[in-house]
Amino acid sequence: TKKLEEKVEELTKEIEASEDADERKQLRSSRKEPKKAYKQFHDFVKRKLKYEKDMEIFNERNSYSKTDHDATFMRMKDDYMKNGQLKAGYNVQIATEGQYTLAYDVFSNPTDTRTLCPFLDAIEHHYFELPDYIVADAGYGSEENYLDVQNRKRTPLITYSMYRKEKKKRVKNDPFQTANWDYHEEDDSFTCPNGNKLTFRYKSHRTDRYGFTRLFNVYECEDCSGCPFRSQCTKAKEGKNRRIHYNEKWEQQKKSIQQLLSEEKTGKIYGKRKIDVEPVFGYLKANLRFTRMSVRGKENVKNELGFAFMAVNVRKYIASSVKCA
Repeated sequence: TKKLEEKVEELTKEIEASEDADERKQLRSSRKEPKKAYKQFHDFVKRKLKYEKDMEIFNERNSYSKTDHDATFMRMKDDYMKNGQLKAGYNVQIATEGQYTLAYDVFSNPTDTRTLCPFLDAIEHHYFELPDYIVADAGYGSEENYLDVQNRKRTPLITYSMYRKEKKKRVKNDPFQTANWDYHEEDDSFTCPNGNKLTFRYKSHRTDRYGFTRLFNVYECEDCSGCPFRSQCTKAKEGKNRRIHYNEKWEQQKKSIQQLLSEEKTGKIYGKRKIDVEPVFGYLKANLRFTRMSVRGKENVKNELGFAFMAVNVRKYIASSVKCA
């Protein structure tokens, strides 16, 4: 861009210095292409600088609000159009006991999965020692989160996205669900509904955009050609065999969670979650009419929410005291 600018300026000076009309016409003709290219490249530079600034604001997000750079566009559960449209907002996380908010934090990340680990860090650093059991809903269930909670010497009582679905008879009796296929430990293979074996082929590593790596054992069917169940079993193209990507660590974690939630003590603890956490948000939104922020910027939003949660706690305490009296 700088070289083109110098070239255009040089030709402009020559045009201004020349007194011959034909020469000036020829110089203007020579300046036309460099001038056009300069405008184009100058626009590229401006846009590149803008994109670099946008990417810096994005950080690990996919969007941001122009009026509040810390806010991210999220699909809200409800709005005036009743269609769940995208709005700029924050992801608020709270830790409760007896419907009292004990700790809270604000995140720009719209997914709960990515907020559990940093929220637990914030609790340990600013609030209190973590309890023996970490209870959360299916939105927080992931291999990384289970591993993080276990590394903290705590027990996760956190369901995963398919937990309730896997308990249904329709899924348990589905012959095409790989979880229902017979596994043979002696030769490390699975048997499909058609009686064919899927043998171990290789290990695969998958690293997500946040740097967490998952390990998969890949199994492939010996021969899927002519299988009467092919259309129901796989979407692989003709000539390719059915494959299974089996995450052994994840399957072990799922079995551990299923076992914990089936036990009387831990199942009872998990059952209290929905009647402990949800009423706090319900009271905040429905009774106090606190459904949107009046400030901008993550720190300002966090301060405002702090006052709001204090108000809920105080009203809860007063209501309990009056009832006891």
